[in-house]
Amino acid sequence: MKTTRTDSTPFFYDAQGLEALNHKMLQMAKELGATDASTEVSESSGLSVTVRMGALETLEHTRDRGASVSVYLGQRRGHATTSDLSDRALHDAVKKAIDIAKYTAEDPFAGLPEASDIARGPHADLDLFHAWSVSPKDATDMAKEAEAAARAVDRRIRNSDGASVSASHGQFCSANSRGFMGGYPYSRHFLSVAPIAQEKSVMQRDDWYTTSRDPAALVAPAEIGRYAAQRALSRLGAQRVSTQQVPVVFEAPVAVGLLGALVQALSGSALYRKASFLLDSLGQQILPQDISLIEDPFIPGASGSTPFDDEGVRVQSRRVIDHGLVGGYFLSTYSARKLGMPTTGNAGGSHNLSLVSDKKPPADGLKGLLRLMDRGLLVTEVMGQGVNGITGDYSRGAFGYWVEKGEIQYPVEEITIAGNLREMYRGLVAVGGDTLNRGNKTMGSVLIDRMTIAGC
Repeated sequence: MKTTRTDSTPFFYDAQGLEALNHKMLQMAKELGATDASTEVSESSGLSVTVRMGALETLEHTRDRGASVSVYLGQRRGHATTSDLSDRALHDAVKKAIDIAKYTAEDPFAGLPEASDIARGPHADLDLFHAWSVSPKDATDMAKEAEAAARAVDRRIRNSDGASVSASHGQFCSANSRGFMGGYPYSRHFLSVAPIAQEKSVMQRDDWYTTSRDPAALVAPAEIGRYAAQRALSRLGAQRVSTQQVPVVFEAPVAVGLLGALVQALSGSALYRKASFLLDSLGQQILPQDISLIEDPFIPGASGSTPFDDEGVRVQSRRVIDHGLVGGYFLSTYSARKLGMPTTGNAGGSHNLSLVSDKKPPADGLKGLLRLMDRGLLVTEVMGQGVNGITGDYSRGAFGYWVEKGEIQYPVEEITIAGNLREMYRGLVAVGGDTLNRGNKTMGSVLIDRMTIAGC
């Protein structure tokens, strides 16, 4: 795999230049009468290529710059953005934000974070930037290699939805009038492939990808292609099953979605709007006693790492759920004030979540989890938006595999799986050792004691 490393930075501004622009906007806001203000300046660049059936389909270069400003006139807030970083454009943006604030209703919960919550520098270097000077040709060759490896696995891989490679770099600096100033460069690199298997008139598609901040950590294109092909081939010959209640294993990529629903239910915006099935759940047991949810923003190189949140508030390592008990929510300054609680440093979302169990995971990863289940359904894909955040009711279209005596028997399609998230979380029997990272969440496959499968 072509992973040319370089220490060069693909940016126009250096860190001092970004800081100077923030200082300039804060000063403009003060001069125009703002009682408080926050600003951010950012720039990004990227390369993305897509190939399909061995031919280049798209090649895209991107380069963006922008600035945003939020001003407060007491508890009236105005916000404006600009992609022009000239002095005149910045001044116009600040003035527009001031004008908006003048006509905005007062919000008693609006305002910058308290000075005591702000992250003070110097901020930790968390190894979040690795430049990748991959050329369009090399990126195209990598995508072609991944797709070709998938098509070479079996003659039944007759088509493809394509393969993609992208290199993305960005940096930002944000500041506010209460003394915060911070920012850093970051990178995100990606390779994916989506082969289509066909047997007679039946076609099945699957995909796989690798992503990392460091291009050297990307999985080899051929390996990604072969694995994606094997997944697509394994879907051929899918059957339906009868309606019944059985244990269900969610494969790790799908299980991450269950974790996402849990985060949403514990998020401040859902809680203060009373749009969560986990209202007033602090101290309540919502997971089995052996299972905890850990948040750690300080993992070097991880996707969700950061020394401060989107408001410049200190972040922290913590057990959001400690041995099944809810120990905290995900709160920004605004949602914390609405709930009468302190901020948790989660403006912008959660940071590096891991679902862990005190129990030793079954041996052999997913296979061990299937042996523990013995009979039931392995879910590898869910479809639709059937999650009710208020009641916790869960109903999704699904694809998976029927399991008997701990072994996969055949693929299953055209089914719906249903349950209630509160009951599903309490019914977590085991977390597998096949740990997978997707975005800022890391977990293995999970076994749930019982769900309803609606089939034929």
